[in-house]
Amino acid sequence: MPNKIFFVCLFVSLFCAGASLSCRWMGKFRQYNEKSLTLLEGMVTNSTNSTVDAAEEDAVAFPDELYKHASKASAEDRLAFTVQILEEVAALFEEDRSPSNETVWEETTVENFINLTTQQADGLRSCIVSHSHKKKNKKLSLYFKRLSHHAKQMVHSADAWELIRKEAHAHLLRADILVTSVLTPLKDQGVEPALHCLQNRANLSLQSTTLST
Repeated sequence: MPNKIFFVCLFVSLFCAGASLSCRWMGKFRQYNEKSLTLLEGMVTNSTNSTVDAAEEDAVAFPDELYKHASKASAEDRLAFTVQILEEVAALFEEDRSPSNETVWEETTVENFINLTTQQADGLRSCIVSHSHKKKNKKLSLYFKRLSHHAKQMVHSADAWELIRKEAHAHLLRADILVTSVLTPLKDQGVEPALHCLQNRANLSLQSTTLST
């Protein structure tokens, strides 16, 4: 009986740590992401002022530390972080649709990019089992707010949108790395979450056995 309880607990714990890995949509992510990257690369405009690009890019520092922290998190936390990235990127490009903004890209191209990015976010969200991952990363949200505010300060000029394009491109590349890491063997994700989940369920089973006797 104890052995049976142990293996049941082991199965449940491994499911807790690796349920996201069984999501079929995960295999489609790279295909969609590559299409999004291709669209972004086709949005390069030659009308920008290259002499101010470096200074403008430094105005809002890329959140490397947030990505480093996310890379060490659980599989579901990595997916939740990636979903937020995709949603924030799509929101930035939604601003391009505003009549008051200077249009630098074809409307259909922007629409296709937003649709692809939104599909990726929705697809990855369906892979997240736990409801505890609905809370967004505040520091990441703050970064995107600063980026949006900086674009407004640049009056949504061609330079501003080129900055947004470059930032979005960098985020999609990093998102690909995060999602790919989720697809690695379970042992590469860290066994501690699985062992912790196992221990909790083992303790509950022991308590149940004690009460029944």
